Amino acid sequence: MEWLSAFLNDLQLSGPALWHGFSITLKVVCIATVGGILIGTILALMRLSSIKVFNFIAQGYVNLFRSIPLLLVLMWFYFAVPFFYTAVTGNYLTIDTALVSSIVAFMLFEAAYFSEIVRAGIQSISRGQSAAASALGMSYGQSMRLIILPQAFRKMTPLLLQQTIILFQDSTMVYAIGLLDFFRTNYVRGDLMSLLTQYILFAGLVYFTISLLATYAVKKLQRRLHV
Repeated sequence: MEWLSAFLNDLQLSGPALWHGFSITLKVVCIATVGGILIGTILALMRLSSIKVFNFIAQGYVNLFRSIPLLLVLMWFYFAVPFFYTAVTGNYLTIDTALVSSIVAFMLFEAAYFSEIVRAGIQSISRGQSAAASALGMSYGQSMRLIILPQAFRKMTPLLLQQTIILFQDSTMVYAIGLLDFFRTNYVRGDLMSLLTQYILFAGLVYFTISLLATYAVKKLQRRLHV
């Protein structure tokens, strides 16, 4: 068991670096989730709009991102973000290109999936409530903001959280563009110390454990909300 003792000893030394990598992963997941839900909600409202132009744009957006592999989207934004920033401002991007590209790519990619969840949640609310709000003199925006969306988000919460868990698992793909997230930090440390197998197994165990616990919590929440 020398390999195990060597790994555990090195794991103690690499703890700060691994924690920093994990914080990067959480940053990408949290910002992409919040931004994705906001953009997804706007897209869902556009899909449900009676204005055909809005409907067409939202539908095209959703179909586009759902038909493109996530890894390809990451690569696109990794090269596109610095290019457009330089073209618009005339300056070079001085912040972490891989981090910004990852957040933007995940945000826009997940928005397509969040929008379908939000749209289904809105459609699950009885149309009678919209009619009642209209009878009370509420505008479309007021009825959505005050009546429809609060109820819809209550029903959508478990699905939104499940999609966030999928996003957390997919976040390992940022390895391809060089972002030092939790997975890549484990890979680099393992490769450097000739403990690659141990570190990869450890990273997999961490992702599996977090995903399993989060899935259990979502199912418990779903039963509690009766949805």
